[in-house]
Amino acid sequence: MTLVPGPPSSGSPSPGHQRLGAGVSPLLSLPFLTCGMGPVADLSSYEGAMFWKFDLHTSSHLDALLEREDLSLPELLDEEDVLQECKVVNRKLLDFLLQPPHLLAMVAWVTQEPPASGEERLRYKYPSVACEILTSDVPQINDALGADESLLNRLYGFLQSDGCLNPLLASFFSKVMGVLINRKTDQLVSFLRKKDDFVDLLLQHIGTSAIMDLLLRLLTCVERPQLRQEVVNWLNEEKIVQRLIEQIHPSKDDNQHSNASQSLCDIIRLSRDQMIQVQDSPEPDQLLATLEKQETIEQLLSNMLEGELSPSVLVSGIQVLLTLLEPRRPRSESMTVNNFFSSVDGQLELLTQATLDSAVSSTGTLHALRPRLGRFHQLLLEPPQVGQLEPLCTTWGTLAPPLGNTRLHVVKLLASALSTNDVALTQELLALDVPNTMLDLFFHYVFNNFLHTQVEVCVSAMLSTGPPSDISLETPAPNPVVKHLLQQCRLVERILTSWEENDRVQSAGGPRKGYMGHLTRVANALVQNTEKGPNAEQLGQLLKELPGEQQEQWEAFVSGALAETNKKNMVDLVNTHHLHSSSDDEDDRLKEFNFPEEAVLQQAFMDFQMQRMTSAFIDHFGFNDEEFGEQEESVNAPFDKTANITFSLNADDENPNANLLEICYKDRIQQFDDEEEEEEEEEGQGSGESDGEDGAWQSGQLARGTRLGQPPCLRSQDPTPTSAPQEATDGGKVAEPSAPCRALVSFGDLQATLRGTSSAPNSLDSATRDPTTSVPAPGAYQPPPTVEGKKSPEPLRLPQNQR
Repeated sequence: MTLVPGPPSSGSPSPGHQRLGAGVSPLLSLPFLTCGMGPVADLSSYEGAMFWKFDLHTSSHLDALLEREDLSLPELLDEEDVLQECKVVNRKLLDFLLQPPHLLAMVAWVTQEPPASGEERLRYKYPSVACEILTSDVPQINDALGADESLLNRLYGFLQSDGCLNPLLASFFSKVMGVLINRKTDQLVSFLRKKDDFVDLLLQHIGTSAIMDLLLRLLTCVERPQLRQEVVNWLNEEKIVQRLIEQIHPSKDDNQHSNASQSLCDIIRLSRDQMIQVQDSPEPDQLLATLEKQETIEQLLSNMLEGELSPSVLVSGIQVLLTLLEPRRPRSESMTVNNFFSSVDGQLELLTQATLDSAVSSTGTLHALRPRLGRFHQLLLEPPQVGQLEPLCTTWGTLAPPLGNTRLHVVKLLASALSTNDVALTQELLALDVPNTMLDLFFHYVFNNFLHTQVEVCVSAMLSTGPPSDISLETPAPNPVVKHLLQQCRLVERILTSWEENDRVQSAGGPRKGYMGHLTRVANALVQNTEKGPNAEQLGQLLKELPGEQQEQWEAFVSGALAETNKKNMVDLVNTHHLHSSSDDEDDRLKEFNFPEEAVLQQAFMDFQMQRMTSAFIDHFGFNDEEFGEQEESVNAPFDKTANITFSLNADDENPNANLLEICYKDRIQQFDDEEEEEEEEEGQGSGESDGEDGAWQSGQLARGTRLGQPPCLRSQDPTPTSAPQEATDGGKVAEPSAPCRALVSFGDLQATLRGTSSAPNSLDSATRDPTTSVPAPGAYQPPPTVEGKKSPEPLRLPQNQR
């Protein structure tokens, strides 16, 4: 498509021109941008119609609407682009919204319960749009809200509502307050500290998730360290931690349990992160210090284990304990497969031994937890409300009773307690035989992979963790955990028995056990820690103490079934074993060399990217019609291609090619007029007898001229060559031209001459010619004879524009 000048804008379009329709860009609708064929117009003549003369900014409908004096706020909020115009700081719109009655109305929409029988716009649309406007982070709106205490009191009044809060309005309220805490920190913190019932109201509505978020915003959105420390101290003075723990009680509902637990966990993590980031803090975090106290943990454990057991209270309390038992470490620290810690969501993650040793868990938590371990172990054996748990039917069988979320969290807690490597705590756990109970649950609940993951990581950590450090002992004692696993828990026997049972079930057509993947990893952990690790010597000795038959079974299992399974589980990302290479068919001696295939491919790709396009790429892209013509070597055929053509020429002065090119460059190609062309055509249509002699003479001259360093002559300018064929017949010699040859030579012929000269040696040339007549010998190339009644092929000529 070519852009050509169209008709003037004032006139009607002429035939063959198509005007662009309305609704497109003003630039595309200019009269000279039309489709067709012809010369491109001079754009300088259309300076008055350039696109920057047009006003591309479409005026908003709000500008005209805001001119009305009787405009109401609901009518304005019905407009679709009111939020967009507000965010781009439309001055007229902000002046309208910042009027005190309008600000008060928007605050009322996000804090007051709409009538149940009202329209949908009043119940949903207007409160939502008002919240988006108030939280659009426009400085003028933030200043107006933060400076007006009456508006803040109106917002605060939402917390003073009796009964349950509307979740939608609570989210609007929390969002508005969060923006003010972030942008107007000093004003809002000062306002809230003046309210004596603020913490009470927060705890009263802690069951609403949006109110829990507001509490966390007070801890996260205050950026200045000094002001944040003041907020932390203020909340600690209000005993926010103890009062949140009181919410985790059987007398409260499940939402209060969950949100209070989540708030405590977030306070722990945020406080620890803050201590890592600000290491030169003048005073410790008071909220974290209160949470890590032993009496605080004892209060939590009492709510969990005394009186009627509530699964929701147990799960929520265990989440807080897991967070307290997390090792204190930077979040960016790397993790390995040797040890583990309790992650953010309670899952056990792996951690290096050095990091684990340097990480100090909450001492108060360990002291408070130790006397309660027996109660938690009893929960594994007898889950709470077991009579209320109905049998769970699955595709492979019935679970009576199912494991349940409570026992799963208890397993997490006990595994995390083992990971602390505390001497007294570890001894208590081993005395209760907790690892053996966990393994019993592992093999009993065949398809509970949540349980399998926890037990597998726990056992792997027990095998790779060194013995608990005891200052009273001068020399390190053997690790009691490892001994307990191999002797009391019969770990090797359980692995072999379960593996054989799975093979028997699968051979009978049954399903594969769901714990087999985790069991494989436990077996590999045992093998790896026997070879190297802090317990390698002790594990090797314990394996030797096994019965002789069991030792043989274990060694056969490690070298047989386990090794085969590991081989199957190792999947290559790229398998090149079955790829056929072309080098396989070549000389065997080349197989000894290793070629850098990746480097070669990369270099080829870089060369492809860096290749340049020639100037004629657009014109010669693809194929032209002339390339499919009969004359393949026409001078009109494009020679410029996008690919690089690599060739070499010998620059030696004695090379005949050098003389040939030098003569061709010096001599001008004579331009023939039309009369001479007609005479040549008439001569070409002469007797057919001379065609063969003339072709033979031309071939002789071509070869002879090449040997003598002269250009080939197809048609001489001197009339004497017309008798040359007769002289060749009579005397056996060919008359040589007396002057440098001026010939009409096609570019294709010149290429052929160069190729023939550079490729064919003189001996071959003389072998294909008769030495007496200089006529090609039989078998040599001869021009195709003309057929009677047809014209001989015309000589190739240069195009008219190159003459």
